[in-house]
Amino acid sequence: MDLRIFTEPQQGASYDDVLRVARATETLGFDGFFRSDHYLAMGGDGLPGPTDAWTTLAGLARETRRLRLGTLVSSATFRHPGVLAIQVAQVDQMSGGRVELGLGAGWFAAEHAAYGIPFPDKRFGLLAEQLELVTGLWRTPVGERYDFAGEHYTLTDSPALPKPVQRAGVGGGAGVPVIVGGGGPRRTPALAARYAAEFNAGFPELADLPMLYGRVAAACEEIGRDPHTLVRSVALVLCVGADDAEVARRAGAIGRDPAELRAHGVAGTVTEAVDRLGALAEAGAQRVYLQVLDLADLDHLDLVAREVVPRLG
Repeated sequence: MDLRIFTEPQQGASYDDVLRVARATETLGFDGFFRSDHYLAMGGDGLPGPTDAWTTLAGLARETRRLRLGTLVSSATFRHPGVLAIQVAQVDQMSGGRVELGLGAGWFAAEHAAYGIPFPDKRFGLLAEQLELVTGLWRTPVGERYDFAGEHYTLTDSPALPKPVQRAGVGGGAGVPVIVGGGGPRRTPALAARYAAEFNAGFPELADLPMLYGRVAAACEEIGRDPHTLVRSVALVLCVGADDAEVARRAGAIGRDPAELRAHGVAGTVTEAVDRLGALAEAGAQRVYLQVLDLADLDHLDLVAREVVPRLG
């Protein structure tokens, strides 16, 4: 099972804070470092203020060597798809081909109001067209032009440059992997089946995982795609301690109840964390994003790498 560290820097982290966690993530052997794409803290003062996701990832691309890097997830409301395609391709070049793009419809109205970003009531159409445009720009052969006319975006005579190091594709082929996630019963699985290399379930009820994965597998089969070419992942909060006292201390540091974390996250003692990860694998998850909310507690990552990972099958 792949384990990736997933952070929420908008809650209060500078670039240097994020870099410190990313370097620890790489040194400790985790598969990837991902971050949210938000511009406003969800509680608290958020000091020193937000860091832009793709600006941050560009820096990390030059200061790491092995880690997969990406967003979970960028909002379709934040960037024009043509600009996003350029940004991701450039960061992919800067990293030597280690970038992944999580893309969603966006949901946090307050951050849009705070920074003057339009937030339409209906956003699913934006997401669908962005997925088509970004992947279409990347897969257009060099020397050819790309055109698109949709309800939300029009591209005319685009040279479709630059190209990422990873050439665009789905179904297990080479390409910048696109991550699509959500709990919708029909439209989201269809988008994942068509465009994504990975389907992510974000903070679900654990009993719902087989259903969520089953929906996206059925969507793959409907379009003739082998469901096994789509990676199944889940994102859950991390709170592990060497004993109950350390679990309680780490839960308190992020303002959460230990019992709630044990019920809904990868939390508890080392044995409990190993058992939870095993249960996730049995439910179909191949990759887990461990949401780390206290970015100052690097010993937390060390404990998981040293005591949990070696016990996974």
